[in-house]
Amino acid sequence: MDRFAGETFDLLGSDRSRVVTTEDGVSLAIREVGPADAPLTAVFVHGFCNRMEGWHFQRVHLERVWGPTVRLVFYDHRGHGRSGSARRTTCTISQLARDLDTVVREVVPDGPLVLVGHSMGGMTLLSYAGQFPDSFGDRVVGVGLVSTSAGALSESGVARTLGSPVVTGFRVAAQRLPWVVQGGRDATRRVIAPMIRSASFGARHVSPTVTRFSDSMINDTPLQTLVDFLPTFEQHDETAALPVLTRVPTLVLCGSRDLITPLRNSRVIAEQLPEATMLRVPGAGHMVQLECPELVSDALDELLTQAVESLPAEPDWTDSLVGFVRRQVSRWNRLGRAAGRQVRRAGRFAGLTGGARREIGPAGIEVGQNRRMS
Repeated sequence: MDRFAGETFDLLGSDRSRVVTTEDGVSLAIREVGPADAPLTAVFVHGFCNRMEGWHFQRVHLERVWGPTVRLVFYDHRGHGRSGSARRTTCTISQLARDLDTVVREVVPDGPLVLVGHSMGGMTLLSYAGQFPDSFGDRVVGVGLVSTSAGALSESGVARTLGSPVVTGFRVAAQRLPWVVQGGRDATRRVIAPMIRSASFGARHVSPTVTRFSDSMINDTPLQTLVDFLPTFEQHDETAALPVLTRVPTLVLCGSRDLITPLRNSRVIAEQLPEATMLRVPGAGHMVQLECPELVSDALDELLTQAVESLPAEPDWTDSLVGFVRRQVSRWNRLGRAAGRQVRRAGRFAGLTGGARREIGPAGIEVGQNRRMS
């Protein structure tokens, strides 16, 4: 049974829209949910060969739970989705971080921010931390890193998966033979997309509706975008930026069967962040936010709560927001007890005995069964 049958994933298309222009003239498509004067804003950054709709389930959940207290901002990377194309030399993670800075300055010029990134989006956040460290603990009050890596991608994961002779051949051809680029969508669909798709989900049985949607994001990504971004994964190393994240509540989340940015890469990040929350999602693959949407959404609920609780008292933050957060904390505690999920505190990243389903980080959350969205 397909529990997501009928899901169209097009809700963001009808949300409040705008376009911002980057420093080098690339147009970035943006969607917003919630009031512009909300006391907290969450900015979502999608992954490689995805688009902003990849956050569909989280967009639905967070609007329903948080309502007007949080503004949600989504955008497409250069070369992806509704955003404009870019020169090959600018298809780098460091440039994506500067694009994020443009989005923040233009769309969210004031107020506290929570940044959430999946895969290449998470790498973008780490590069942003390296380039704009003063923003963390000041403007940026929380970070969510979903299925990502701080480096070492040439040894495993996406760079190795897409570094095959076949993909390398397409990459060279796309640079030298324009007709290959013109037929790029068909090439992506037939050769490259299956390689990414096979590593996207961990479970044997995933909603056909979800897999078709994930496939569509890959197939709709221009071949030129795909090949132009590949070198940046081989060069990616933002481990030096990790200490910046110690200033804010941080969530590190990854599926145990992620073959693109393997779980060990998330563990490396968590080991450098003594106060971070590390969640291991049993059996999930790289597209964990689509495969286990309820769990990821609940984790983001908790991240937003931690971010709000870390804010200093300000006259323009109303008692209603504080009361709202307290009600949500009470709700999550009840849900956690009902599901048998344990929350423990520990001074350092460690493993728990008692089964492969448990993973404890410094904020030690044990992940239980996935819950269905209401």
